[in-house]
Amino acid sequence: MPARWIAILICTAALPAQEYLAPIAVDHPAIRYFESAPDDRVARLSKRLDRGEVKLASPTVALGDALGDLPSLLDLLGIPVDSQALVFSKTSFQAAKISPANPRAIYFADDVAIAYVRGGDGFEVAATDPKLGTVFYTFNGQKFTRRDVCLKCHQGPATLGVPGIFVGSVFPGPTGSPAKEGAIVTDHRTAFEDRWGGWYVNARRGEQRDRANAVASNPSDPDVLDTDGAQNLTSLIGRFNPSGYLSAVSDIVALMTFEHQTQMINYMTRVAWEARIAERAGNDEAARRSLDTDVEALIGYMTFAGEVPLKEPIGGVSTFTKTFPQRGPRDSKGRSLRDFDLQKRLFRYPLSYMLYSAQFDALPASVRDRIYQRLYDALPGKGSALARLSVDERQAMLEIVRDTKTDLPGYWKHPAR
Repeated sequence: MPARWIAILICTAALPAQEYLAPIAVDHPAIRYFESAPDDRVARLSKRLDRGEVKLASPTVALGDALGDLPSLLDLLGIPVDSQALVFSKTSFQAAKISPANPRAIYFADDVAIAYVRGGDGFEVAATDPKLGTVFYTFNGQKFTRRDVCLKCHQGPATLGVPGIFVGSVFPGPTGSPAKEGAIVTDHRTAFEDRWGGWYVNARRGEQRDRANAVASNPSDPDVLDTDGAQNLTSLIGRFNPSGYLSAVSDIVALMTFEHQTQMINYMTRVAWEARIAERAGNDEAARRSLDTDVEALIGYMTFAGEVPLKEPIGGVSTFTKTFPQRGPRDSKGRSLRDFDLQKRLFRYPLSYMLYSAQFDALPASVRDRIYQRLYDALPGKGSALARLSVDERQAMLEIVRDTKTDLPGYWKHPAR
């Protein structure tokens, strides 16, 4: 199997759809990305497989190629099937096998993602190590192999300068080949009309236009997509044959959640690395300024500053909208940061659920304390991005965090807030 793991977007120049930051040296003495043994969900599963403590279940149905292992692998990694999103642009090292008739399936949980191509040679996997950030692997049905060469495409401006994955939008031709221009990285700050080029998207979303479910059939106009009949697709029947896939849908709510999550992980990786570098450098002025800037950027992102509001309500077509909120903690009133809104914005309470991740908990204490302080100060709403929310919404967010995070500084428990 080729070594390079290209998660979503081909290595091309990207348009400024979101923040692009310079790379941080992976071989810095404070980082030692390649030399450090990862402790992520995949690394732990790999050790258990090697020791014979667990094994992939034999498929009950002859599914063909690697798909036979996929249900068991998803189960062992704790990845739900209803997170499936389908991308048909040729933006992977398995590009020759990807097309609108044979899309690539992406599945994800909070700290791991896996990609499968029908007829492919194996699986592409990315897992989040609490300290290293994203680590890349392939799985051939028997063992996981770490693929550091993936950083050729997966560390750069599109990933905030650290190893990471990202969701991209391109202008695909009839076979899925992306145009040389117009490729962007997308997240919750990206306008709807620029999202999901090269992706299948099942949704009910009214008249909000996007690039999904369409190709540019005219070579003389490579950035003009054939979008007639491509919006509000609740079924992909006629677009591709779903035989050989675990699901026949590519859910919009799952994809929007994945978009947010990818860059949230990248932001946390970046500030953690910068904090370690600044500490090793004796907190020199340049390192401190860089860290200060990126901590503020992380706080803005995790509170959904700049989120593009929905013009109309959206609805998914899979069980993801129901099952995703069930996978996180709830406060004494039954509320969760994982609850969806889908009327005016993605989440009911716009504070990232990645607050509960092992990666957030592993941030250097000085950084984590600053984030807690800034969030606490922002919740009253005065002079902050959260001023856009109602008093009741901000109070609910404070109560949710207060009830569900065990490592909060003591001032969070003050009853007057």
